[in-house]
Amino acid sequence: MTPTAHPAHPARTAHGPATSRTATTAPAPHSRQVPALWLALLATPVAASANSPVLILPDMASSLGITTASATWLVTAFAWAMATGTPLMAALLRHRGLRTTLHLNAGLVLLGTLIVAFAPSLPLAMAGRVAQAAGGAGLVTAAMSLAGSVRRMGVITAGFGVLGAVGPLLGSLIADSVSWRASMAVSALSVLAVPAVLRLAQSARTAPASGPAFDGRGAALLILTATSVVLIPRFPLPAVLATLVTAALLTLHVRRRPTGFVPAKLLRDRRFVLSTLLACAVATSYFTLLFTVPQLLRDRTDWSTSTIGTGQLVALLAGSVLSMAFAAVSARLGYGKVLTILLVTAALAPLTALFTPWAVLLLPVATLAVFATTAGQATLGVHAIRAADDTERPTAIGLFNLFYQLGGAFGPAIAALLTLGA
Repeated sequence: MTPTAHPAHPARTAHGPATSRTATTAPAPHSRQVPALWLALLATPVAASANSPVLILPDMASSLGITTASATWLVTAFAWAMATGTPLMAALLRHRGLRTTLHLNAGLVLLGTLIVAFAPSLPLAMAGRVAQAAGGAGLVTAAMSLAGSVRRMGVITAGFGVLGAVGPLLGSLIADSVSWRASMAVSALSVLAVPAVLRLAQSARTAPASGPAFDGRGAALLILTATSVVLIPRFPLPAVLATLVTAALLTLHVRRRPTGFVPAKLLRDRRFVLSTLLACAVATSYFTLLFTVPQLLRDRTDWSTSTIGTGQLVALLAGSVLSMAFAAVSARLGYGKVLTILLVTAALAPLTALFTPWAVLLLPVATLAVFATTAGQATLGVHAIRAADDTERPTAIGLFNLFYQLGGAFGPAIAALLTLGA
């Protein structure tokens, strides 16, 4: 099975009358598709917002009166909220429909942006970033649910790669021109797409889904487990113990309720488990290098912040373009070869950063890292989603993206340990 053999629609209904379970997450057959550019605008600004602190962590730390290492909590909190918010918002989309999902998450993005704009301390700024990320996770989930084909999904993932690449330099330029707080407001641009998506998406007018009640206990245990995992790089012993306890409780709950928030069927599928774990690994490598490379360039060269930002931008854009070209030929290569290329590239990037004596090679490291994670997210995501049937695809998307976003939480924490000090 090749990764692009047929569309990976996260909530496609079968031919014939749509059931109430899937009506809220898939456009009706007669409805117009939302143009892919509107979906990209809805989903991708969060990628720029996530990466905008990369070059301005010292400025953020100085403004809040904390160390640069402490400022990385703003990045970790954002990634944690993206990770845990994605499966929750997938459940909201499934049970309450598109209109409620878009309204709630647009509100969260705007509220979080407002909080960050005036937060006088790290805890309050973290709360604002959490609201932004949770809202962004919901908007991404909604956009993916409306994609409907690999090509349209590719527009969204390409947008992630491009805006993620632009994010560090964009954040630096906005911080220099206005303030670092203004650079955190980039994700609010996604709200501009909400009215158009609501107007064009037929599914926005469907009734909420009926069916099994929301599995609140399963959701809570999954969030607690993910939170414990996120804290492992910072508090190894207590976080590992908490992870073991919460994971055990979650396992028992899944056995008692195999069709709940975490479907047992997905956990028993080797394709899904392997794809999600690999996605977490390549994302961890990418986000670690995203924050480590600029610091290493500061230490090893006399380049200015703008020069480092421009160099990283070119490197990340090159990796994004390579990933799009790779996606075009991946179907002819076969899944095994594609996976091998991704794993070799993902391993080569951190090894080069660790052992190279030449600072200039750190920029190609960023290219390799973004190529591995962008191409890996698309390839592994399609493979993971195919492990689920139509009714479970929103859940599969949510859980897969949770593992991918865990890499976004691990990376900055590992970078802080490696280059910024405890």
